[in-house]
Amino acid sequence: MDAPTFADVLSAAAAIRPHLAPTPLLRHPLLERAAGTEVWVKHENHQPTGAFKVRGGVNLLSRLEPAERARGVIAASTGNHGQSVAWAAQRFGIRAVICVPEVANPVKVEAIKAWGAELVEHGRDFDEAREHCEALAARHGYRYVHSGNEPLLIAGVATETLEIVEARPDVDVIVVPIGGGSGAAGACVVARALGRPMEVIGVQSEAAPAAFRSWQARALVEDKMETAAEGLATRTAFDLPQRILWAQLDDFVGEADLDRATLLMLETTRNLVEPAGAAAVAALLRQPHRFAGKRVAVVCSGGNIAPAQLAALLHRHGATPIR
Repeated sequence: MDAPTFADVLSAAAAIRPHLAPTPLLRHPLLERAAGTEVWVKHENHQPTGAFKVRGGVNLLSRLEPAERARGVIAASTGNHGQSVAWAAQRFGIRAVICVPEVANPVKVEAIKAWGAELVEHGRDFDEAREHCEALAARHGYRYVHSGNEPLLIAGVATETLEIVEARPDVDVIVVPIGGGSGAAGACVVARALGRPMEVIGVQSEAAPAAFRSWQARALVEDKMETAAEGLATRTAFDLPQRILWAQLDDFVGEADLDRATLLMLETTRNLVEPAGAAAVAALLRQPHRFAGKRVAVVCSGGNIAPAQLAALLHRHGATPIR
């Protein structure tokens, strides 16, 4: 399958405009003090599903052929991709089936059901849910919506980066969390089309490094999946996002402490942030010299933290302010 072009991203922006408002791009002085540089936060946690992936869901489902709509769609997800497909399916009157791991984030699971999708709980992790989803798609003839290998999905999520550069064309670096890699791949497509120096840096949990190792090797590899940040929790890399990242991503940075970054964002931005949504800030905290003196945009990819996750986070660290 071909990678999306910048023209595809512009087309996606037109497709989603009637359905999704641009999200805020904001500075937070206390966050900047902790990071030691100018930071603009792209608040995708303000989307109606609480995460960036809804952009891709709207772009893809809005373009399905009548026969595909009639068959219905199916997707596998740890939560945010499933919400995206469920929200868009309700918007366009399409049947949706979402497969999630048995231990999926309950906030995301309840939202998927609330958007009207049929829920299938299967497996220990995302990849077991994905394998079951693919079997169901083949058995029942659903239109399978992969969470990464979909050009229309990548073009849709790339509109978050398009909004960043439209608002701040002087950004030096964009830092994007990576699970499957659609968001970072979309950022690369936009950044490379602009013809000006602007780095795109991906961040992945060191407890689930398949995408980073695949990017290093220029080949798809599997690895451990031990992160509690479900938005980063994949044990295998995806072909289409990786091909884009191999050609265009400037660098990968690991996150050292998602707890610290999540608490810092809660405290300094007054926003609910899930751990995956704090990964870009974790990268800034880990390598401050890498970003010093630069105008940095970080993607807060989602805010769907479960109450139990938040309570456990606060219990682990008490009420001590994070600095």
